[in-house]
Amino acid sequence: MTGPSDNPPSVRGLEAEQREAARRKEAREEELRAARLLRAEAKRAHQAALRQRLSREVLYAGEGVSATVAQPTSDAERLRAAGLPVAHTALDLAHLLDLDLPALRWLTYHREVARSTHYRQYQVPKRRGGTRTISAPRPRLKAAQRAVRERFLAPLGVSPHAQAFVPGRSTLTNARPHLRPAVLVKLDVVDFFGSFDFPRVRGWFRARGYSGMVSTLLALLTTEPPRVEVSLDEQRVYVATGPRVLPQGAPTSPDLTNLLALRLDRRLAGYAQKHGWTYTRYADDLTFSRDDEPGGAVSRLLGTARAILESEGLRLNRAKQSVTRRGRQQRVTGIVVNEVAGIPRKELRRFRAAVHKVTHDGFADERERQRMLGFASYVRMVKPALGEAWLEALRGVGS
Repeated sequence: MTGPSDNPPSVRGLEAEQREAARRKEAREEELRAARLLRAEAKRAHQAALRQRLSREVLYAGEGVSATVAQPTSDAERLRAAGLPVAHTALDLAHLLDLDLPALRWLTYHREVARSTHYRQYQVPKRRGGTRTISAPRPRLKAAQRAVRERFLAPLGVSPHAQAFVPGRSTLTNARPHLRPAVLVKLDVVDFFGSFDFPRVRGWFRARGYSGMVSTLLALLTTEPPRVEVSLDEQRVYVATGPRVLPQGAPTSPDLTNLLALRLDRRLAGYAQKHGWTYTRYADDLTFSRDDEPGGAVSRLLGTARAILESEGLRLNRAKQSVTRRGRQQRVTGIVVNEVAGIPRKELRRFRAAVHKVTHDGFADERERQRMLGFASYVRMVKPALGEAWLEALRGVGS
């Protein structure tokens, strides 16, 4: 018999190769096990870091609106200098708005097709015909928008030429600078609220110093696309029919239009001052007046105003453009300005007759009562004694 030592060299060499192969295999398997452990640990660390980020950040807010949402660093120094609250992340913003982070995500996530909407839309008639779409936010969003208005918009000043949506300013303060003009020019902007879209609103917040994350979320809170209700697979859904814009009906929209139009006001007022015009703006109504009328002054004004509006992303509504000269009734936001600020005699006569009627017959319904009290309050703003007398008479009806 022969033992291991009697194996020929070729056999011993083969056995050595097999042992070496087994060792290398075991080493490779050990390396693979270690690599798997490292990957698993890295995955756990990544998931933990992601959970940590998601506990304070929003990393995706919907298709087409998330380009800058993952950027979480604001310019704190610039914000403090402007008197604005510092917020870097979504969690910071949620705390400032008295929300938790899930609620903020729910209010801001953008969908082109949604099963529910944060707005209730309805139509109201315009004074000169047609209808206007009002998008009224539902209570949760409305509360958040009011907080945005109070904490992020109210600390900022608006142009002295903006007369709408500003405490202490009104149609009367808009009209008074234009008393007794030689020529009065009134212009109107097409779809004023709808001209300020999501990228512009987000860019405005970023320019104040807010991070991409906070700017995106604030812009999502304050804009909404027009939507139509349709039936899809026997379910009711709301489909976006255009880009996100400032909705008429949101408490933040009036303030934002004034802030976003600040450069527009400066440019138009600069031209007006240089060329002898007086300028004011009441929402989308632009008014210019002057005490004389040099040749070509009106045409130069119209051309310049149109060019400035277009460069600001706005369009002039030529159908509502008007030029009124001395000798004809001149009105600014409903107030006659030929001599002293007043209300057209025809409207006063008509309302005097309505007051006389309801003091004898009573109001037809609560809607009529509120409408008449509102107009009497308006009269009191322009003609205090007359308006107060009518208010007293109306308050006594049915008492």
